[in-house]
Amino acid sequence: MQKPDWIFARDAEWQHLSRFADGAPERPRLGVVSGRRRQGKTFLLQALAEQTGGLYFGATQATETESLALFADALAAHTGAAAPPRFESWDDAIRYLFALPPSAGPFVIDEFPYLSKMSPSLPSILQREFDRAVPEGHATQLLLCGSAMSVMGGLLSGTAPLRGRANLELIVKPFDHLLAAEFWQVEDPRLAVLLHSVVGGTPAYRRFVDEDSPRSAKTFDDWLLRTVLSPASPLFREARYLLEEETEVRDTALYHSVLAAVANGNGTRGGIANYIGRKATDIGHHLLVLEDSGLLRRQQDLFRSGRSMYQVAEPLVVFYQVVMRPQWGLLESGRSANVWSAARQRFASQVVGPHFEQLCRDFAMAAPPDLYGELPGEIGAGVVADRSRRSQIEIDVVVLAPAQPGQRRRVLALGEAKWGEVMGRRHVARLERARELLSKDYDTSGTVLACYSGAGFEPDLEPAVLKVGLEDLYRPLS
Repeated sequence: MQKPDWIFARDAEWQHLSRFADGAPERPRLGVVSGRRRQGKTFLLQALAEQTGGLYFGATQATETESLALFADALAAHTGAAAPPRFESWDDAIRYLFALPPSAGPFVIDEFPYLSKMSPSLPSILQREFDRAVPEGHATQLLLCGSAMSVMGGLLSGTAPLRGRANLELIVKPFDHLLAAEFWQVEDPRLAVLLHSVVGGTPAYRRFVDEDSPRSAKTFDDWLLRTVLSPASPLFREARYLLEEETEVRDTALYHSVLAAVANGNGTRGGIANYIGRKATDIGHHLLVLEDSGLLRRQQDLFRSGRSMYQVAEPLVVFYQVVMRPQWGLLESGRSANVWSAARQRFASQVVGPHFEQLCRDFAMAAPPDLYGELPGEIGAGVVADRSRRSQIEIDVVVLAPAQPGQRRRVLALGEAKWGEVMGRRHVARLERARELLSKDYDTSGTVLACYSGAGFEPDLEPAVLKVGLEDLYRPLS
């Protein structure tokens, strides 16, 4: 099937969905599609249903009775029935669905968590019908989709009823920084980093600002003031809605405090607990929910086993927590210019700086193997203890070779990333010291030292040092 021209990128996702719709018409098939809101899942699934002649049903927040009635109406319109069927329960509705001929499908149920929240037995009902479908000769093709990541991630895990029944598990992720710049029609790498540090790779946010893209780094402030920081813009409250839409979140104030702690540089569990005034043992569930929701990610320290740091995974949430939430009242009253003027420094150090480091790690992940000598096995960050100097060296971009049994782990590259600093010999000296300290436990004989900078490099840097600037970050990699 040809992907519609109005869907930007998403080629791989469309191929997976096309193969699902085209494959094995003689047996039942289940697909699960998930991803945070605003990533374009609905566009993909509606296009698939249109091209295959299938049914697209978008669930809403409603009682079980109303949802059943809406589902019956959708089935009647799709099959051409004179009147919608009457369902007393989802047990009736799912049996009816599986009795329809394969030519009526595939069937897409979007926002499935709305249904399972009101009808918790629904996944078990689906499991039963899938198990019955083969001996009874039913070949139903069903796609379940949802944005509540904590719910969708649990559909096929552990002892969940549908575990082992799926033929497709597709996560629709935000665009990477290269696709995001192309989508927003931004060619200046500096502007692209600034923009990505606020809206990330979520495609719907361009529609939220009425296709208004910043034209240059000099006009970026004006763009922020008339879009994200404007009470009249849909983006103004979006970061709050992202959390409130998660079905597992109850006390939103506490979850916002956890996100604020991480966004303000408190990445350990103890640091988060101290920031919000709780014990570390009291926030384990909240951290897990935020991870499952895709709002937090845990980054393992590659040099200290068992130690990890939390990061906010959604750029707009970081921007909200650092810039907007502390002055929410002033922003709502229309004093955005004053708030932004006072927040510029925090934006550079707490939003753009950490985001640039993550973009550099993403660059290392996508780089061709010859850049670091071979295909990496693991990429992340790490801390090297310098006991003789009673200090620690933070390494922003660590590239490790795949682990080999019985051999010391090889360090392919050690890198430092600075958004607002011209990098020079002093930065390389820190990396050299880290390489020396690591040589006791790791194989550093071929370690490349790398500097990633958003402000440029001093001219006296050795040719052996890998220099990655903004142009390199936004150059398509083969």
